[in-house]
Amino acid sequence: MADDLTLSNLTPAQPRKDRKRVGRGLGSGKGRYSGRGIKGQKSRAGSKKMPAGFEGGQMPLDMRAPKLRGNTSADAMPIGPFRTYSQPINLRDLDRVFADGDTVNIEAMVEKGLLKNTKADVKVLGSGELTKKLAVTAHAFSASAREKITAAGGSATALKEPKDPRKKKRKAAKPESDEPEANDVAASAPDEPVAKSDVAAEEES
Repeated sequence: MADDLTLSNLTPAQPRKDRKRVGRGLGSGKGRYSGRGIKGQKSRAGSKKMPAGFEGGQMPLDMRAPKLRGNTSADAMPIGPFRTYSQPINLRDLDRVFADGDTVNIEAMVEKGLLKNTKADVKVLGSGELTKKLAVTAHAFSASAREKITAAGGSATALKEPKDPRKKKRKAAKPESDEPEANDVAASAPDEPVAKSDVAAEEES
C-alpha cells in the first residue's frame, strides 16, 4: 500500500526545470555571450522577427524578378490601379426576394440580403426570368436585363449611364464676335506718318 500523502513526500507530477538565466556572469554557465555567439545579426534583439523573404538586407527575390507590363502585374492591386469592381445581381435573385410592384434600389437589396453593403457599384444582369413588375434602380444594367425588366412592365433606372467610347468630343464652334479680326484692323488702320529721314533719302536718289 502506498504511503499516506504527507508534506514530506509531496512531489510535482513533472520534474521542474529551472529557467535559463543568461547574462549572470561567467560562472553561471551562460555568461559572457549569453548563448548568442559573437556579434552578427543573430546576436541582436529582434533577429527572430524578420519578415518573410528577408535576405539580410540585399534586394529580395520578389523585387529582383521582372514584372509583367500593364494592369496584370502582381504589384498592381487589385487588378490595376484604376480598376473598379461592380457587384453582379441577377434577375432571378430579384424575382425570388421581391414582390410584385416593389421598388428595388441599393438599400433594398442590402435589406433583403443580396448585398453586404452599399460600397460597391451594382450591375443587374439578365440571368434568369423576371415575372414581376419591379422598379429597379442600380448603377448599371446589361442589355438583356433592361429588356426583361421593361418586358415585365417595370422600369430600369441607371445611376451611371455608360459613355460610348466611339463618340468623339466635337470641338465647340468658335463663337462669332462683333470685334474685327487682326487683319481687318491692320487693313483699316490709317497710314503711319513717314519719317523725315526716309523722305530725304528718296529726294537724294
